Amino acid sequence: MKYYIIAGEASGDLHGSNLIKALIDQDENAQIRCWGGDLMQQAGGTLVKHYKELAFMGFLEVILNLNAIFKNIKFCKQDIADYQPDALIFIDYSGFNLRIAKWAKAHGFLTNYYISPQIWASREGRIAKIKATVDHMYVILPFEKAFYEGKHQYPVHFVGHPLLDAIANRPEVDPRSFRNTYGLDPAKPIIALLPGSRMQEVQKMLALMLSLTEDFLDHEFVIAGAPSLDEGFYAPFLNNVNVKFVRNKTYDLLSISTAALVTSGTATLETALFKVPQVVCYKANWISYQIAKRIVTLDYISLVNLIMQKEVVTELIQDDFTKQRLKKELAAILKGSTRTKQLQEYDELILKLGGAGASAKAAALIIEHTKNN
Repeated sequence: MKYYIIAGEASGDLHGSNLIKALIDQDENAQIRCWGGDLMQQAGGTLVKHYKELAFMGFLEVILNLNAIFKNIKFCKQDIADYQPDALIFIDYSGFNLRIAKWAKAHGFLTNYYISPQIWASREGRIAKIKATVDHMYVILPFEKAFYEGKHQYPVHFVGHPLLDAIANRPEVDPRSFRNTYGLDPAKPIIALLPGSRMQEVQKMLALMLSLTEDFLDHEFVIAGAPSLDEGFYAPFLNNVNVKFVRNKTYDLLSISTAALVTSGTATLETALFKVPQVVCYKANWISYQIAKRIVTLDYISLVNLIMQKEVVTELIQDDFTKQRLKKELAAILKGSTRTKQLQEYDELILKLGGAGASAKAAALIIEHTKNN
C-alpha cells in the first residue's frame, strides 16, 4: 500500500522514522512518501520536504513567514493528489497538518493522526476540526485517551510513547570512546545543554545556559547540537574552554550525563527517560509569550510534569529564566535530596507511559484501517 506521512520537526522525524520501519516490516508492499528529515529518509521514505524548511517557532515568526507556509500547503496538496496514497499519516505539527487533513478528507483520502495535536494545552476548540477531518487518532500520552474519549466523545487509540522504542533500540555507547571522540575531559561529570532545535529558540536559550560555566568548573558543559542547524551556527557559543559541542548525538550524550539544562519540548521527556536530572527552561519573544500565556491552559509546560500531573522538574519560564535561578536549580539537582527525588519520580513516569512497542502498534492499526477502508 502507499502511505504519505507529514512530520514538521526533529521529534516528528524521529518518531516518523520508527513508524516507517514498522510499516515496512508489517507491509512488504509499503511505498512511503514523506515530509520529515534525514531519519525518515534513511528508514525508507522518499523525502519530499525537509523539516528544516518548515520550522517556524512562535506566533510572530509564523506571521512573518505566512507566504512560505501557504506555498508549502499548496505544494503539499498537489503532491498528495499526484501520489494518490492509500493512507495519509500526520505526525504532530498541527498548524500545517490540520489544514491538510481538512482538504484530504474532502477529497476522499483516509486520514490518520499519530501523536495528537496538543489541544489539551491550548485551543481546545480544535476538537471539532479533528472530529470532522481525522478518521483515526493514535495518542501517545496516558491522559490523552481520557481527554478525547471522556471529555469529547471521540474514540482514539492509546499506543504508548514511541520514545521508549527509540531509546530501547539505540546502540550502547562506550563512555570512554565517546569522550575521546569529542575531546571531553574524562575526569569531569557532564552537564548536557539541550537548547532546542530551532534557530530562534537556541539563540534565546543557549547564551544564558552558558553563563553558568564559570560557576561549575568541576563539571564540563556539552552542547547538544540539533541536526536541523549547521555546525557553524554554534561557533559563537564555543569560545569558553569549559564548553564542548556534540552534534546529532543527543541520546549518546544523555546516556553519560550527570545533569541537563533543557529547553521545554520533547527533550524534557527524553532526558527523563535517560534518568538525567534536569532543569526545564523556556523563553520566547515578548509578543509570542504574551499570546501563548493567554491561550495555554496548563499548569506545566514540560511533558514530565504534565504526565505526572505534579512538579517533578523545575520549570524556569520567561522572567524566571535568569542566571541566578538557573544556578540555584542546577546546583540542587547535582547532589542531595532534590536529585534523589527526581530520579525516583522518573521510575514512576516510565511505568505510566505504557511500555515499549508504540511504533509497531500504530503501524498495525494503520494497516488494518487502510485495508478495511
